[in-house]
Amino acid sequence: MRRARTVWDFTLWPALLVASCLGLGCGLAHDCGPLAFNLTYLILALTLFVLEKTQPHETEWLQSDGQEIPDLAHTLLTKIAVQVTVVTLANLGIAQQFGARGGGSVWPSAWPLAAQVTLGLVAAEFGLYWAHRLAHEWLPLWRFHAVHHSSVRLWFFNTGRFHFVDTLKSMIFAVPILVIAGAPGAVIIWISGLTAFIGILTHCNVRMRFGCLNLVFNTPGLHRWHHSMDLREGNKNYGENLVLWDQLFGTYFDDTRRPPPTKIGIRETMPITFLGQLLAPFAWARFQRPIQPRQPLRGRPTVGPPSLPPER
Repeated sequence: MRRARTVWDFTLWPALLVASCLGLGCGLAHDCGPLAFNLTYLILALTLFVLEKTQPHETEWLQSDGQEIPDLAHTLLTKIAVQVTVVTLANLGIAQQFGARGGGSVWPSAWPLAAQVTLGLVAAEFGLYWAHRLAHEWLPLWRFHAVHHSSVRLWFFNTGRFHFVDTLKSMIFAVPILVIAGAPGAVIIWISGLTAFIGILTHCNVRMRFGCLNLVFNTPGLHRWHHSMDLREGNKNYGENLVLWDQLFGTYFDDTRRPPPTKIGIRETMPITFLGQLLAPFAWARFQRPIQPRQPLRGRPTVGPPSLPPER
């Protein structure tokens, strides 16, 4: 029984990712990519909802933090209004453009699609890595990214808790790399789908084990370290999908000596309302009020722990 549970824990993450890719692939093969992606993403979200209830990684994170409405509002604004409406439509335009001419002259369009997607993922990750890292190391960008890190628990539902400016910044860093390189539209669509699937998997509160996958992918285990309030752990693992650039630039972190932190969040004050969170980055000093003791998850958290060190 224990061995079966171990096997299950190790195979769950790759199985969910592969199943999601199969759903997207079937849709693309039958010229219904957007519908297939939306259905696949919805099925993946519902699956994670059930798994979080039946085999949570951290039981404390099952308690409400009072942020469900802001989390949903951020998801609707960033994922639907920005990524789906703007980015996806732009990608479809790119797909038509490059599909008509077979890709750019620099891009290895003769490679198998899987190899092209892998190359595109590595290239896009370079932009995503630096967009994410700058958001942690440069205060003007951190103010927007702090909205995401202000969560005091990780679960599938707050995957889309991003300020829309933060989301646009990441797209600006990543998409032009693929366009300039001449990546075909199919490759860009696949990378967008993979980023969405890995993103929701990264945030899920499900008991899993990853082993050597931690050396390649941004798994939930690695991302939980990234949300740590200890900046020696939190300012690490910037990769969106892969950790290749973290490995190369010395920002990779994984510690098996103890479980990833259960106390996550930021060290500044963050408003509890959706509108307040949208406005906070533009009036940062106004929202930074005297720090109060941290509230438990059962309540509605209004502040984080003491203020950040100067490196922010």
